[in-house]
Amino acid sequence: MRVTLIGPAFPWRGGIPLLTNELAHRLAARGHAVRVRTWTHQGPARLLPAQLHPLATPEAEVYPTLREPLSWRNPLTWARTGRVAAAESDVVVLVYYVPFQAPALAAIARAARRTARVVVICANAVPHERLPGDRLLMSWLMRSADAVLVHTGAEREALRRLTDRPAAVAALPPHLPATPRCPAAADAPPRRRLLFFGKVRPYKGVDVLLRALTLLPGVELAIVGEFYTDRAELDALVAELGLADRVHVTPDYLPAERIPQLFAGFDALVLPYRTATASQLVALAHHHGLPVVATRVGNFPETVRDGVDGLLCAPGDVVDLARALRSLYEPGRLAALRAGVRPPDSEPAWNAYIAALWNLAGLDGERAPSPSGTTG
Repeated sequence: MRVTLIGPAFPWRGGIPLLTNELAHRLAARGHAVRVRTWTHQGPARLLPAQLHPLATPEAEVYPTLREPLSWRNPLTWARTGRVAAAESDVVVLVYYVPFQAPALAAIARAARRTARVVVICANAVPHERLPGDRLLMSWLMRSADAVLVHTGAEREALRRLTDRPAAVAALPPHLPATPRCPAAADAPPRRRLLFFGKVRPYKGVDVLLRALTLLPGVELAIVGEFYTDRAELDALVAELGLADRVHVTPDYLPAERIPQLFAGFDALVLPYRTATASQLVALAHHHGLPVVATRVGNFPETVRDGVDGLLCAPGDVVDLARALRSLYEPGRLAALRAGVRPPDSEPAWNAYIAALWNLAGLDGERAPSPSGTTG
């Protein structure tokens, strides 16, 4: 089968490029002829700061990527990419995660559907920070494809209000940086140190975590990640809450090779999100032996086993988050959670994911698709 994947890939950084890369490797390992085309320009820097800082060193074994021009703001590159994908593919998979890329991907989908089946992997069916026109752009893209794959049931419900295209749910499979594991021993003494890791954005609830920390004397917090909001606002809240001596901020993207050492220095990863779609941060923490405290949003209730390898609490609730964090330090609780952590089992998740993708493309994994015969 000839498959073209179009979406973020190396040298772009973050979880979505790793997903594109891992999917390409796994499809190729099944005997398919896979091409990956990525963006030369992903989006406006003010909305996508990572655009300014591509990776110099890959975070996993890189699948070869075609580097013809593809810019979110240049329709000429959309048309060319769509024509090429139509000519050389049986299946085209578009990896979508931000609305300002939707017009380009919709144009590519309409061109590719002349001879190929087109499936969108929709990593964010509900934009994290909504802007005017988001729903219209997303609807345009989804109606331009044959089918859509999402990662949670809530996202499928959201899509039903935007398109009548077939949509399936498959759990987001692990797609982690290629780094060694160095988990702490289950009986290691508590450090009374917590970690927030990843992009700092309003929907992720860092402010809720800071307020909860005021109810946990003697516990420190590290915030490690790029800021997609005004750093001064967080600093002001830290000062207002009297936490300056207990909160340590590293406002930068952390290279993958430094993640094992970082995670080894904390008792738990805390994900205090107000809302979420699907995240692989739980898989990343568990890969490194770290329990997770998370809210009941997105895929966290499916990936954190409450009381076994982490703790769950209500989103946006300072008191409930403080309760969960306080319980980490009850006698024996942290050791039990560490002992319950297991590295993510990739194979079953990836087998189910590719099966769902193939079903949406109208394939059994071997036979060629029928062209949709329409660009409508």
